[in-house]
Amino acid sequence: MQNLTLSYQSAGGTAAALLGASYAVHRIAPTHRHVVAVLREAGTLLALFALWQLVGQLSLMSTDHALDRAEWIHRTELRVGLPDEASWQQAIMPYPVLVRLANYYYAIMHFGVMIALLLWVFVRHRARYAWVRTTVVLVTAACLLIQFIPVAPPRMLPDRGFVDVAAQYGQSVYAGGIGGMHADELSAMPSVHVAWCVLVAVVVIVVARSPWRWLILLHPALTIAVVVMTANHFWADGLVAVWLLMLAYAAQYGARRVRVARRSGAGGETPNRPRPLTSVR
Repeated sequence: MQNLTLSYQSAGGTAAALLGASYAVHRIAPTHRHVVAVLREAGTLLALFALWQLVGQLSLMSTDHALDRAEWIHRTELRVGLPDEASWQQAIMPYPVLVRLANYYYAIMHFGVMIALLLWVFVRHRARYAWVRTTVVLVTAACLLIQFIPVAPPRMLPDRGFVDVAAQYGQSVYAGGIGGMHADELSAMPSVHVAWCVLVAVVVIVVARSPWRWLILLHPALTIAVVVMTANHFWADGLVAVWLLMLAYAAQYGARRVRVARRSGAGGETPNRPRPLTSVR
């Protein structure tokens, strides 16, 4: 499978061009607010993606330590009673069609579903877009901070029973990068795949009104199964990602409460301020 991922240079340059175009349109034709918004949001998200790619390149060091950390995560999971991911992978190994579909889902749906979600909210539910975009930025940035510490994915631990099924079937997104750049293989902890798929489900359930919206829960269920069965992530990678997503929601809730309190305080009466005297006739 060809790796279509942009390098951080390409993504960063494109983001700068989009943000520059947004500023130029705002100055030249301020009435074209929709064009300005589209350019600004696309540039912001591409800049975040460029940062993600850059962190990946910076963490492509200390391979031995990354493998050691992966070994420790696997041992700890087994010690606390979590199911062995290798057994889940072995369950689908006799079915090549399922393996290929899992590889495709891992490679395509991660960005595809998120882009579709952002477009849907931006076009149909603009009032909710800032909340969604801010959540994406916060949880992705939090994941990036942790990913400065390299952690190998399970597929790099063949002695533990894991198989790199994407490489085995010629579907690896980590083979043959662009311009000498390769997708980061040592940012398994935490799983941005899991953070984003849960975020997508939350947004659709909260924003949509159709009774069919609950079907979106299939996306996180399939994503979590896929990242485990393809040996790209441990259970712990997903658990930490969901915890970071909850922190992102909590941070926004807290910030909103602070803003409301400040507005009400600024607009209300000062408690210790004396009331003006009225004359008695």
